[in-house]
Amino acid sequence: MDVPTRRATVYFDVVLHRALRIKAAETDRSVSELVNEAVRWSLAEDADDLLAAHEREGEPELSFADVVKDMRRRGQV
Repeated sequence: MDVPTRRATVYFDVVLHRALRIKAAETDRSVSELVNEAVRWSLAEDADDLLAAHEREGEPELSFADVVKDMRRRGQV
């Protein structure tokens, strides 16, 4: 299945671009394929994080100071 594509200009750090080109050559894939895969992975990770945050919406928020105070009270620090 052909997925519609759009052209974009992306500027890479010189060392990163070289590594990307080498990986593309060694894996017989294009730089575009590798970049698309990395972006998809990153967006999927973001979606997972957003879902986890949504699932924890009802939990009470604790400040770091309160956690440390509680640990000290319990003799854990």
